[in-house]
Amino acid sequence: MPTQRPTKFRIVMFKTKRLLFLLLLAWLAVRCEIFRDLTTDRPKEPTEEPNNNYGPVPPTTSSKEMLLRKDITTFAQTQVGENYLYAGKTPETGFDCSGFTSYVMSKYGIKISSSSRDQALQGKSIDVTKVKPGDLIFYRRSASESIFHVSLVISNDGKEVKVVHSTTSRGVIVDNITASKYWRPYIDSARDVVAKK
Repeated sequence: MPTQRPTKFRIVMFKTKRLLFLLLLAWLAVRCEIFRDLTTDRPKEPTEEPNNNYGPVPPTTSSKEMLLRKDITTFAQTQVGENYLYAGKTPETGFDCSGFTSYVMSKYGIKISSSSRDQALQGKSIDVTKVKPGDLIFYRRSASESIFHVSLVISNDGKEVKVVHSTTSRGVIVDNITASKYWRPYIDSARDVVAKK
C-alpha cells in the first residue's frame, strides 16, 4: 500500500503541474495579445456606417460655404409650385430645368448658363455620390445622347439625395432621385458651381 500512495501523489502532482503550465501559457497568450494590440499599428475601426451609395457632406466644406449652400437650397424651395415653361427663366413666366437652376444661382451672384448642356461643363466636376446641397446633378438617357435635364441638390444624408427641379409635367418640385424609378437610371454627372464663389 505505501508504494501506491507515492504513485498517486506523483500523478496528482504531474496533473497539477500540467494544469499550472497550461494556465501559465494561457495567461502569457492573453498578455502577449494585449501587448501586441498596444504596439501594432492596426487600421482603426470605422466610426461611421459604410457608404452604400451616397456619402454625407464632406467635413472640409467651410461654414461660410455651408451657409451659402443652405441659403441657395432654401430659396430654391420657395419656388416649388412654379409652372414649367420651355426656355423659361423667371417665376413670372415659369421655368425650364436649366432656367430654374440659373435663376436660383443668379440670386447669389453665381453666373451659370441657362442651358443644361453648358451647365454640365461649368464649375467643378464632382462624384455624384458625394454631392452637397447646392450642387447640380445632370441627366442623360444614354452615353451617346446629350444632357437633357439638370436638378439642384437640397440634401444628401448618405442614403437618399433630394433635389429641387423644374419638370415638364409638374413644374418646380422636390424629388428623392435615389428612390425615383424615372430619374435614377438617367443620373449622369454632378458639378459644384458654389465652391468657387
